[in-house]
Amino acid sequence: MPALFLKVDTSGVPEEGAPPADRIIAGNPRTRTWNVEEAEGGLYAGIWEATPGKWRISYDEWEFCHILTGISVVSEDGGAAVTVKAGDSFVLRPGFKGTWEVLETTRKEYVIRL
Repeated sequence: MPALFLKVDTSGVPEEGAPPADRIIAGNPRTRTWNVEEAEGGLYAGIWEATPGKWRISYDEWEFCHILTGISVVSEDGGAAVTVKAGDSFVLRPGFKGTWEVLETTRKEYVIRL
């Protein structure tokens, strides 16, 4: 039987990646993801980190984010740019389109529902 308590941490090996090349606007951002939960029904939780750069984002899913470290600017198409930093929490809803710009390497906790 799988454990019913999962500690969210970064002690394991992360999945390394980058935004798709056709979405990058500036820099050479690299990402690391420690996905600690993949539950039935499309629920995911874990830690995500990105290095400086700017890229286009488009959400089909719902995501709760809590910034642990760093500074980023999230801009919705046609809306204001919002600077997020350690301690900030926010939700990106399905249909969100815009940009994510990492000014200082940013690490966040996330919960995603497809």
